[in-house]
Formats: sequence, C-alpha cells, structure tokens
Amino acid sequence: MDCEMVGVGSDGSRNALARVTLVNAWGNAIYDEYVRPLEVVSDFRSNISGVRAHHLNKAKDLWSVQKEVSELIKGRILVGHALQNDLKVLFLSHPKKDIRDTSAYKPLRSKEGRPRALRHLAAEILGVKIQQKEHCSVEDARATLFIYQKFKKEWEKAIREKRKKK
Repeated sequence: MDCEMVGVGSDGSRNALARVTLVNAWGNAIYDEYVRPLEVVSDFRSNISGVRAHHLNKAKDLWSVQKEVSELIKGRILVGHALQNDLKVLFLSHPKKDIRDTSAYKPLRSKEGRPRALRHLAAEILGVKIQQKEHCSVEDARATLFIYQKFKKEWEKAIREKRKKK
C-alpha cells in the first residue's frame, strides 16, 4: 500500500489523504483512488505528491475509501514503507503481526539504525529509480512489495522466531 498526501490547514503542514493504492502479490494495482480530503487543500505538494486540483474534482470521499481499503486489507499482510503515516491519514489501524514495513525492518535500515528513503532502497535492492520527480503511489507500492519479496523468507522466519520466544 502507498498513499499520497496533500497539505491542509492555514500553512499546509498537516497531512490529508489524496490518493491511495493497493497492489496484489504480483504488483498489479487492485485499488487506486484519488480521495477528497475533509478539509480545504492549502498545499497540493504537486512536485512531490503528483496530485493536482483536477485529480480531486471527481475523487471519492474519504469515508468510502476508508471502508473499501479496510475491507481489502482485513486479514491480509500489509506491505508498505512508513505505513504508520498511511494508516494515520486513512484513520485505520492494522494488526502489528500483519504489517511488513520496509522502513522498520532492521536489515533495511541505515548503519545508524535509521529508516532509509524508499527511493534509496529501490535503487540499491531492485536496481530501479523511483521518485525522480513526483511520487507515484502505484510505483511506490510496487517497490515496497518487491523489496519485501526479496527479503520475505528471512523476514518471515525472524517473525516466527520472535513469536516462539514470547
């Protein structure tokens, strides 16, 4: 999953959902919707988000999108990068045991233990350039999925071993 956000509030510093994409295990987009924020957009952040005013003209309302996304991810492994931000703007939660976050997985973090940018992980692990200019939620969702798939065997093994210790 990946979301693109726009800025709301007087200075545009608060995030609001503008687009959400879900891909399946093969990287095919199974859900890709623009979302009409609850508040007036004060900063489209188009140079990063790729979202422009015309994208939101026929966008779905947040609560419809939230319901549809919730139904699609229920009982599934959710893969993404910095998923806490995406879930926050969707006003959703997901069981921790079912989250695979490429920003939180230790082997993908920097030597200092910090999360690395998705574009750097994609370049290093997948050999692809993403986010060269504007972000595309389909491209970003695919990148996180393919990174997860490269590490899936050891990632899932580490989770199983951690659960055994509890």
